[in-house]
Amino acid sequence: MHTTRPGRPALTRPDGTPPRVLVVDDDPDLAEVLTGALRYEGWQVRAAGDGAGALTAARELLPDAVVLDVMLPDTDGFAVLRGLHEVKPDVCVLFLTARDAVEDRIAGITAGGDDYVTKPFSLEEVVARLRGLLRRAGMARRPEEGPRLTVGDLVMDEDAREVTRAGGLIDLSPTEFELLRFLMRNPRRVLSKAQILDRVWSYDFGGRAHVVELYISYLRKKIDAGRDPMIHTVRGAGYVLKPVTR
Repeated sequence: MHTTRPGRPALTRPDGTPPRVLVVDDDPDLAEVLTGALRYEGWQVRAAGDGAGALTAARELLPDAVVLDVMLPDTDGFAVLRGLHEVKPDVCVLFLTARDAVEDRIAGITAGGDDYVTKPFSLEEVVARLRGLLRRAGMARRPEEGPRLTVGDLVMDEDAREVTRAGGLIDLSPTEFELLRFLMRNPRRVLSKAQILDRVWSYDFGGRAHVVELYISYLRKKIDAGRDPMIHTVRGAGYVLKPVTR
């Protein structure tokens, strides 16, 4: 039985145990503060100070999520991410970066990271982002969410976390799954980038439109490739998911 922050619903793995999180940062003071905050959430946490230590810890812990600094003494976070995906392909990764350039953020997401925070950051922000990632990865499901969504020939089984179109299985990352779920829960409704960021990434809109654009393009390649498109751009307004009409 694990404790969590008062008034906040606990996140658990499907087997009822606490989420496993690995913190990778070469600043021992920062790593200690982060691990303490995450343990306060009731999670199982380990820390590593470099890329080699991160991969060793990942093989032992098999983490559900990793807080990963981009700049490490022996390598960079992108190289570590590739190794992490070999250990556990579905691991969620939150990048920590001191660099605030748009191209650096996009590089992290394109490399397979799920989200990022820019230093300096608040502990509350890191915890909130991780909770969002873990929810999207199936650590918890809201009671009101039903198990099955259908829009045209697109079907999502939320319990099995499977998506099919015209009977063909579509492999989605946790973030792609949550983005598609939001679209499917609002068929024929135009959703702004701000609404999508707030619901899927759980933080306010503030110049991060490129993240939404990037993940919409990922979804289109998987959902609409070689088929009549279901995901449409409404210029100046946002995106809408509609069944194909013949």
